[in-house]
Amino acid sequence: MNRYWALACVAFVLLGAGAAKRALADAVTYGADEQRRILAHGPWPPPAARDPGNAQAGRRDAIALGELLFFDVRLSGDGRFACATCHQPALAFADGQRRSLGRGGVLDRNAPTLWNAVHERWYGWDGAADSLWSQAIRPIVDAREMSTTPAQVRALVAGDGELACRYRRTFGSAAATGADDEIVLVNAAKAIGAFVATLVSGRTPFDDFRDALARGDQAAMARYPASAQRGLKLFVGRGRCALCHTGPMFSHGEFGDTGLGFFVRPGVVDPGRHGGIAALRASRYNLLGRFSDSPADSADAIKTRHVEPQHRNFGEFKVPSLRNVALTAPYMHDGQLATLDDVLAHYSELNLERLHADGERILEPLHSSAGEKADLLAFLRTLSDPRAGAWQTESSLPKCEAAG
Repeated sequence: MNRYWALACVAFVLLGAGAAKRALADAVTYGADEQRRILAHGPWPPPAARDPGNAQAGRRDAIALGELLFFDVRLSGDGRFACATCHQPALAFADGQRRSLGRGGVLDRNAPTLWNAVHERWYGWDGAADSLWSQAIRPIVDAREMSTTPAQVRALVAGDGELACRYRRTFGSAAATGADDEIVLVNAAKAIGAFVATLVSGRTPFDDFRDALARGDQAAMARYPASAQRGLKLFVGRGRCALCHTGPMFSHGEFGDTGLGFFVRPGVVDPGRHGGIAALRASRYNLLGRFSDSPADSADAIKTRHVEPQHRNFGEFKVPSLRNVALTAPYMHDGQLATLDDVLAHYSELNLERLHADGERILEPLHSSAGEKADLLAFLRTLSDPRAGAWQTESSLPKCEAAG
């Protein structure tokens, strides 16, 4: 019996040694520059951020009011659409549609996720808004989306006991008859902005690997799948993906041409960032306007004061964050790429003749093998918080005490 156990132990040790050798063979090594690029994608979560120009940011009363309004279909002119229609919690605050649906029918663009939106610099695929609250106004009043007037927003808030109570607690005045319709609209949008700013997703398998790399914890690093490690090495290296998808948000927050067509329909093009800058500068609700709670010369407003359209901006769209990317198909500004496999195929065989770069070329076709695409896909899947598609309110929003 002792001899049997001795042989068994020897076999176990040999098998263990073989597994260790295989693990070493599969291990991915990173050069100093690659490590620097990887570490730049964290830490997560980042320092807290607040909706610029919004004095209600972070206030519990405003957040509660904003959550109610976000899910209320009565906020649309016909009572059929809420913010949550296109930004559904179960779909990572997107809607899973190629192009979203509004009162005017199919819209021109795909609904982006709202996770971590407070950490973005510009809002909308074209950056036509410079804050969460100003972005909330646009779909509310847009004739193709919710098609609501400021007067209708005021009437809704004033006519519902719970909303009226929470509005009064948040803003210190009633949204009743005689109140300025536009002020109530802006205040409602600021409450929605305060709510959306709370949607910060949790840590991911990548974050655990990144932090393990930072402290040199080889055992913890080894728990990160080898395929994801190979994909990460390609992402920060030969693939050059990290040139645009960088930082803790996996996005530099600006805009670019992706080599995809931007026709909305035959004969109609989406101007992208070029049109977004024009819309931003013309907006009554930007950070330079009277509705902003930040002074026009504040640090918040510098980006808006100095942004200028350039010819190259035509057809550029925002570089989206890759956090939770596996949960938010379809992809690109108009959802024309159905899966992450399609995205990887697009960048693998990129048509350079469709890019305009004014002499500055960032994108190059990767010509990736099937194995490289599989590794990149494995890596991208590690960027999702498993709970990002299962959001639930942190509270049951008890009835406002002064309601009724």
